Amino acid sequence: MRRAYWIAALALTTGSGTGMAGAPTTVPSYTQSPPLGRSVHGRPIRVVVRGNPASAHRMLVVGCIHGNECAGIAVTRRLRSLAPRPDTAIWIVDDLNPDGHIAGTRPNARAVNLNRNFPWKWHTIAKPGDPDYSGTRVLSEPEARFAAALIQQVQPQVTVWYHQDLNLVDLSGGSPLLERRYACLTGMRVQQLQRYDGSVSTWQNHTFRGTTAFVVELPPGTLSPRQAARHAAALTRLARPARAQGCPSAAPANRAS
Repeated sequence: MRRAYWIAALALTTGSGTGMAGAPTTVPSYTQSPPLGRSVHGRPIRVVVRGNPASAHRMLVVGCIHGNECAGIAVTRRLRSLAPRPDTAIWIVDDLNPDGHIAGTRPNARAVNLNRNFPWKWHTIAKPGDPDYSGTRVLSEPEARFAAALIQQVQPQVTVWYHQDLNLVDLSGGSPLLERRYACLTGMRVQQLQRYDGSVSTWQNHTFRGTTAFVVELPPGTLSPRQAARHAAALTRLARPARAQGCPSAAPANRAS
């Protein structure tokens, strides 16, 4: 499947027609898909696109991958109300791990850490019950398969994954200029955290050269409306082709993401 499939699926929800290569002839500025993915327990995983899905400049933002680290959903919900540039599309997934979120647990319903289940250097890590358990095989989990398919088909130039609770931007292996720019826009510090085998951002950065996926560690607890708005505004600015600006670097730190 190609990106045209996702565009067509989104177009069906609004009744917009399709032109050549499946591109919508009329694309709304805000589109919510049918559930293109489902969790282990069948809960829907939806995608919202802000802007034109056929745009050349594409960003993906995921509010929650660990079920007990979901403050980023406040950012993704705020992001829906902001208009990107006409040549930019922002693909938004509020919650990649709805089962874990409902249960208040880091892994999904099969006790798998979704951020250890992706293809880059995947291997068996730990056992069920351990927070780093990587699953029975690469992409064994439906949530991880959905995310991998979405990334492969949309191929966003920038992807942001929200975690908690270190209150920093991780230098995740993509463009440090983009990562530092986000830190500047949000007033956060930057550090390089440990890069784990099977993590989604590491897989993206090694598989899709020239793109950048990085982790934002939000502070503990919930975000205030003002904090969520600041992060959402930073995302709209980062999605635009622009010269990146830097922030002072910090010493590396080790912590699971």
